[in-house]
Amino acid sequence: MRLLVLSAADVRAVLSFAECTAAMRDGLIALASGRARQPLRTVITPDGAAGLMALMPSYLAGQGGQQAAYGLKAICITPANPAAGLDTHQGVVVLSDGATGEPLALLNASAVTEIRTAAVSVVATDLLARPDAGQLAVIGTGVQARAHILALDGARELGQIRVAGRTAASAEQFAASLDGLTAAPVTACRSARDAVAGAGIIVTATSSARPVLDRDWIAPGSHINAVGACLPHQRELDTATVAAGVLFADRRDGLLTESGDYLLAAAEGEVTPAWVRGELGELLLGTAAGRASAEEITIFESLGLAIEDLAAARRAYLLAVENGAGSWIDF
Repeated sequence: MRLLVLSAADVRAVLSFAECTAAMRDGLIALASGRARQPLRTVITPDGAAGLMALMPSYLAGQGGQQAAYGLKAICITPANPAAGLDTHQGVVVLSDGATGEPLALLNASAVTEIRTAAVSVVATDLLARPDAGQLAVIGTGVQARAHILALDGARELGQIRVAGRTAASAEQFAASLDGLTAAPVTACRSARDAVAGAGIIVTATSSARPVLDRDWIAPGSHINAVGACLPHQRELDTATVAAGVLFADRRDGLLTESGDYLLAAAEGEVTPAWVRGELGELLLGTAAGRASAEEITIFESLGLAIEDLAAARRAYLLAVENGAGSWIDF
């Protein structure tokens, strides 16, 4: 058989944020309507290891001329990688034919994760942010912070993008690296508090295990994409923020079992499962309600789904075949 190998550069060349956002809408609708299947991810966190490994299988039924497909992402997450100039996420995505099970493509998981995570936040922001929200604040200066800025800047008209990092110097350097790449100006801030002041859209994309946001900093009507904390003991949002807002999930069971932002606030007795109003796929189908008022604080807890990886991989594979990208090998 012939197998298409897509490097990180290949994935980024064929899978734009706009293409991936469309694929994310399709995948989330398929999941909410029962045409996609996925279990909770399997995570191994060995004692003394530098990080963890997660396995994320999924299945997407065929529809509208598209064939059914299987996907499997095997990803290692190593928090110390950025200090060595590496993405925290390292691994592969395997795309397989849904009829025969034959492997079709092997994709760089870092690039797939980078693009699809930001694309899902675009979907969430379109669904939940106020239409007049034009100030974007991003906390973090890593791969996901950059991807979210580029994706959201390309998807909606922004008046200003403000960024904050661990230090004022890191924020300055990060903002400078985006010069000329966005329609909206990017401004470095000395603190997270300065960055989120008055912002209608907030992205937290950090590796912090402790809150980087405080409820008192957040304006009424803000929408938050909480991206960085993906383990039960990690949080980017303080309890007061979670309690003051309403939660939305890519998948409800994942949020209730994996999201530290939710679980740590629940352990303090401040929130319950009733805080989760709906999944993005349900909002897209119209079976769950979104923002209820202009003053409401909406929070999208982005944990990442196997079906998102599969939908992104399938779209990248089709685009690569169409455009002659990647490398074919006999397998």
